[in-house]
Amino acid sequence: MIKLSTFEFLTQLAANNNREWFQAHKAEHDNARENVLEFTAALISGLSKIDTAIPSDLDPKNCVMRIYRDVRFSKDKTPYKNNFGAGISANGKNFNGPGYYLHISPEQSFVAGGCWMPESDMLKAIRQEIDYNGSAFRVVVENKSFKKYFGHLNTEHKLKTIPKGYPTDHPEIEYLKLKSFTVNHEIAPKDLSKSDAVKKVVEGFAEMYPLIIFLRNSIV
Repeated sequence: MIKLSTFEFLTQLAANNNREWFQAHKAEHDNARENVLEFTAALISGLSKIDTAIPSDLDPKNCVMRIYRDVRFSKDKTPYKNNFGAGISANGKNFNGPGYYLHISPEQSFVAGGCWMPESDMLKAIRQEIDYNGSAFRVVVENKSFKKYFGHLNTEHKLKTIPKGYPTDHPEIEYLKLKSFTVNHEIAPKDLSKSDAVKKVVEGFAEMYPLIIFLRNSIV
């Protein structure tokens, strides 16, 4: 479970997002990060039983993201994130393609995953697979259990125009307009602090698994 002290550290960091405060509370950060690493290790163990592409011995240190922000191209110059994040794939957080993600924050925690803003060749391959196997894609994303948990695919990066090479009346045109193929499901932070938190998150990943498989097969 995610300890209440981990959420408390993130709350305090949000209110004191500067290097002086962080250095004075570095031990609290280290304890919180260790908690997240332990939680992620348990997630990896559970997920690897569902998705065999995820190594059971994957190092959680390769999955948990650094709390330091890259401020070089951002107007927001606060040096630290107000959350912990864990990206899980066969290569940990450094994946270019389908993967799983957990966002841990006292403000908003969620399970997410899929393929976010794939590069042009990968995007082309995914669209081609949807074009060829639209019925199989619908079986995944319109599954009753999938829709109950995630709702619909995220549409924040959806084209306003028709993608090149596809007719306006294509039966899957709304899916083909997508530039990302991702889903997310909010989890109350208090639920991440319960004894069954790992089980609940792994169940969320299990709901996502058919989408991951479809995307993974698209780009092989």
